[in-house]
Amino acid sequence: MARITIIETGHVPKKYRERHGAFPDMFTRMVRAADPSTTFDIVSIPDGDALPDARGLEAILITGAAAGVYDGLDWIAPLEEFVRTAHANRTPMVGVCFGHQLIAQALGGTVRKSEKGWGIGRHVYQVTPDNGVIDGKALAIACSHQDQVIETPGDARTILSSDFTPHAGLLYANGTTLSVQPHPEFDVGFAQVCCELREGHAPDNVVATAIASLAAPLDSAKLGGAITRFLARRRTSS
Repeated sequence: MARITIIETGHVPKKYRERHGAFPDMFTRMVRAADPSTTFDIVSIPDGDALPDARGLEAILITGAAAGVYDGLDWIAPLEEFVRTAHANRTPMVGVCFGHQLIAQALGGTVRKSEKGWGIGRHVYQVTPDNGVIDGKALAIACSHQDQVIETPGDARTILSSDFTPHAGLLYANGTTLSVQPHPEFDVGFAQVCCELREGHAPDNVVATAIASLAAPLDSAKLGGAITRFLARRRTSS
């Protein structure tokens, strides 16, 4: 049985929270669908919770956020240090969307707003063969982002990619750090909410195409299961 510490880095807008839950609720549902025995601790940065000592945790999951990792907010640098400590300690750790970008930046990569604009709706990602974590040739997952990892850290291997997001999934050489850009924790309803929230910000045709794309099946459970198994791995020797 794994005990996962979820680091909540942003809030679901209040008007959607009652129906869809907070980000930790979404991840709890995702993980428990694959392993009902998993237990959770929630650390909410926007609620003012202090970061725990990463060296004392069994597993870590860092959520998405509306913030950019390069925004210079006062909690970003401490979270980067937390990530570096967990990574050096070989504590199983996964970041999603903002978490994906934060881990990359903390470990030497480059993140910035992409000139390609908004990635929303159902995107299909190619899976690098024999990566040891994610099975299959391709995965269709909901996404919602403008920022991207542009340059990967030196010890990171890209294991999910698309033309729109070349570095959509990174597996680090220590074997215990993994991050993905898309959102396996989103159900179709909340993925559609994320598309609708971009109305007036992304081109109308991008929003319309994204909403229509969600009529096709998502492989969220496959990626969610892979993440759950990854977080249940025992820490490797230093």
